[in-house]
Amino acid sequence: MAARVLNVNVGVLGHIDSGKTALARALSTTGSTAAFDRAPQSRARGITLDLGFSCLRTALPPQLGPGPGELQFTLVDCPGHASLIRTIIGGAQIIDLMMLVIDVTKGMQTQSAECLVIGQIACQKMVVVLNKIDLLPEGKRQSAIEKMTKKMQKTLENTKFSGCPIVAVAAKPGGPEAPESENPLGVSELIEVLKSQAYLPSRDPSGHFLMAVDHCFSIKGQGTVMTGTILSGSVSLGDTVEIPALKVTKKVKSMQMFHTPVTSAMQGDRVGVCVTQFDPKLLERGLICTPDSLHTVHAAIISLKKIQYFRGALQTKAKFHITVGHETVMGRVMFFSPAPADFNEEIQENVFDFEKDYLYQEEYLSKDSVSSEENKENDQAGEVQLPKQQWALLEFEKPVTCPKLCLVIGSKLDTDIHANTCRLAFHGVLLQGMEDKNYAETFLPKLKVYKQKHKEGQVERVMDDYSVIGRSLFKKETNIQIFVGLKVKLSTGEDGIIDGGFGQSGKFKIRIPDGLKPDTKMLLTAASKKKSKAGKGDMTKEDESSKNDSAQPVTISLIFKRYVFDAQKKMIQS
Repeated sequence: MAARVLNVNVGVLGHIDSGKTALARALSTTGSTAAFDRAPQSRARGITLDLGFSCLRTALPPQLGPGPGELQFTLVDCPGHASLIRTIIGGAQIIDLMMLVIDVTKGMQTQSAECLVIGQIACQKMVVVLNKIDLLPEGKRQSAIEKMTKKMQKTLENTKFSGCPIVAVAAKPGGPEAPESENPLGVSELIEVLKSQAYLPSRDPSGHFLMAVDHCFSIKGQGTVMTGTILSGSVSLGDTVEIPALKVTKKVKSMQMFHTPVTSAMQGDRVGVCVTQFDPKLLERGLICTPDSLHTVHAAIISLKKIQYFRGALQTKAKFHITVGHETVMGRVMFFSPAPADFNEEIQENVFDFEKDYLYQEEYLSKDSVSSEENKENDQAGEVQLPKQQWALLEFEKPVTCPKLCLVIGSKLDTDIHANTCRLAFHGVLLQGMEDKNYAETFLPKLKVYKQKHKEGQVERVMDDYSVIGRSLFKKETNIQIFVGLKVKLSTGEDGIIDGGFGQSGKFKIRIPDGLKPDTKMLLTAASKKKSKAGKGDMTKEDESSKNDSAQPVTISLIFKRYVFDAQKKMIQS
């Protein structure tokens, strides 16, 4: 029996030109087909345009169990090139341990910060690598490294990577043009640190097979090989797999892991799967899976959190680049929260309750967002009350194929890459996908998101003890009939019911079932007398003084809610 090989996926992330590819090359012993800037445009431009993979094998460290065996680090070299942040997000879903590569002469840069954000969302452990130490003058090298190490420790203080190891190296002393005979500095120390950080990632062979393919090529006489990393489940020789983007199924003819034939592979493994009669040009990267296990959705409900480094509000109706599964598409968002009474309810993980009512929000609620009217009312101690959980409806410009409950990241990738700003806006989990193209008619009416409406008018005059005439609540052209029967409240405390229109100018009649209070009646009678006197133009001194007492008109308040996706636009009062 072959000695066991434990595979740990290490993401090599960092700002463009921080030396990630050189570091992966200095560390690795075996390159996979996707490794080391294989894309012709990558080589020409000297930057990584796609996820490159290579591996490093070393003896199994004692913390990972007894017995012989090897520890294999699969190094996922993620591009630092700004427009390719989509690829990094694709890579982050398969990473157990992250190496954040920092150019020691520059420190944290925009993309290093974005990589850190992605790491916090998608990864448990990190090692910081200060690269290019050969560029520091030898006399000052040690103190410069110490200074940058302190700086990095400070940056990571409030993240989940606080206290993580920081290692200084020169992956390619002398730069890309230097002869190969130059030995890298600090790489063997880095390997020891990686070994000390390695852990048994939780791997689960059960569940549907899902693999992220990052390279596809044909081998004469064999068939087409798809290489990638298994995100969930397992695969064996003879299994049928689906390429959902193309709606094609194929049988697995043979499999290899880093040039070694295998009969099965499971979650976390990096594998090449060979199928026959398939044109590799059709799938450069994408997903393959157990047949019918993925869904293609036109819209989705997600639970989400704003990324703290993103500047600016997250507005409803705004468009974001949405990364779901391994695709990035444009999508429009609508934010909503629990009803105010449920703001403090415990978070429900990975489920969405269609029975509940939700409150529509013009923007994602955060400490720096303008609090909604309802929050102001809930706001006792000057603290804006924020819900424990918030959601968004995402409507995609084109359908996306993804697993259920997958990671979702929203970003503004059209922001200038040189602007010193984080372009990642929010992250969340896809709770419910809408597979029907006509989801607006078939699905959205089930989603009970409401807007709270508040209208105010004034009492114009008293008709009798049980009714008044109101104005300024409706426009002249409003059909008052649809408001008949709704409850209103007078600023003097009485409850009333809208009885119908009055005349042609948008005035209306209100019935007061319990009758007007004597004080209210006096107030309104005095006001209307004064109006008629003022009309005749003979205001006495006495009236002048009483004018100040009754200057406050009696207001009428109408509050109701309306469900955003209710085709009938019914008005509902609790």
